[in-house]
Amino acid sequence: MFIGTVSPDPLDAGTTEAINPHLRAMLGYAPGTPYARVAPFAAERFVDPAARTAFLGRLLTEGAVTDYLLRLRRLDGDLLWVEVTAHAGPSRRKGLSQVEALIRNVSERRRLDDQSRDLYQQLLQAEKMAALGQTISGVAHELNNPLATILSWAERLAERNLDETARRGIDVILGESERAARIVRNLLTFARKRQSTRSMIDLNQVVRETLTLRAYEQRLTNIDVVTALASGLPPVFADPHQIQQVLLNLVINAEQAMLTANGRGSLVLRTWHDGEHNAVVLQVSDDGPGVPPDVKNKIFDPFFTTKEVGKGTGLGLTVAYAIVQEHGGSIRVDSPPAGGASFTVEFPVSSVEHAARARSASGAADDAVRGASVLLVEDERALAMAVVDALTEAGLQVEHAGDGEEALARVRQKTYDVVICDLKMPRVDGMMLYRAIATASSSLARRVIFVTGDVAGPDAERFLEESGCRWLAKPFRLADLLRTVREALA
Repeated sequence: MFIGTVSPDPLDAGTTEAINPHLRAMLGYAPGTPYARVAPFAAERFVDPAARTAFLGRLLTEGAVTDYLLRLRRLDGDLLWVEVTAHAGPSRRKGLSQVEALIRNVSERRRLDDQSRDLYQQLLQAEKMAALGQTISGVAHELNNPLATILSWAERLAERNLDETARRGIDVILGESERAARIVRNLLTFARKRQSTRSMIDLNQVVRETLTLRAYEQRLTNIDVVTALASGLPPVFADPHQIQQVLLNLVINAEQAMLTANGRGSLVLRTWHDGEHNAVVLQVSDDGPGVPPDVKNKIFDPFFTTKEVGKGTGLGLTVAYAIVQEHGGSIRVDSPPAGGASFTVEFPVSSVEHAARARSASGAADDAVRGASVLLVEDERALAMAVVDALTEAGLQVEHAGDGEEALARVRQKTYDVVICDLKMPRVDGMMLYRAIATASSSLARRVIFVTGDVAGPDAERFLEESGCRWLAKPFRLADLLRTVREALA
């Protein structure tokens, strides 16, 4: 409870005629402090001077306020939210108004309200991301089919004797179609989880390809990029698309931090081999504002973000952390007091024996390929023609079925060594065809290879994991498909 006088003049703190001990303690004053020294509505008590003007203007104009929300500053500088219910009347002193006010501390209630509002926004964001994932999944499938056709036919043409102009054009088509495929894969990666397909990769190559995706934006926003990529890095057994997602998250976060703070920036990417820990290390450093100490411990938490509402989901670094952990690696952030931030990612070096065994198995399987019978199930006719030609030239006997129903009829009439099948097709899809094959021949079921423009939802992801079938994402290189056929036959 407060009884006293107030003035709209910020230089006049008014007077305090009575105040209860609870309000005195709430404002941070010692129990024995004379109440005359406590001025709840003095100008220095308000965080925002305009809030004081608005509050007193309404109180003195209308004569009363009820549950008026204010943010005040305690004597020790801490902030608190209060609700004020007050009555105002004339005072004997000119320029002052007599006020009786009840002031309640509502800081805890305000904190809980803010938490509830933040959680609600996070749930809304999660729902939007789920809807976006479903939309992008369908769009990716429609884009990846023509991309696979373009890439496959460009590969077939590249094998022919061409003049210099035609060769240059084919090289451009190959490069640009692969670039478009990477963009579609990145959309899928950001929108939803992809099935992990690991192979021996060159981390430096992933860095170069990722920077190519960001080169245009970096030129527009005055971001200078410096690379120091160590030569002769040992290979890493990893999913290149997931590693690219980690790197994209780190690079984009660094760009946004630098642009927000300085309007420009310098980005440095380094790689090296840590022989002591037998790891390949990737470091992304920026000259932005850095990461405050109280943020470092929460930066990988789900939904934690320092960006404005609608500017970020708070999931980017969480996903990056999960991917690195899944690959047996580690990720940490360092930020010196002078500013800037460095994210360091370590991946375990893959054994040389593993790579040697993979090369040996591939070579041994060459003989098994020749003369093997293959059923290709693909409803994209242009893509099917390119694949049939490539596999036939590799020495396989290939038949084509335009849909799952035709494939089912062929499998019942003839024995095949390998079945290559699109996962998503009308009427009889890849999963239905596989179950029919597994019922008739468990040995052939182990040699079914799926190709897909997208792993379309959790049912398909669970099916691929449980069946153990090999699969390739569209668009694929014909050499990768032939390698997978060799592995299945071996």
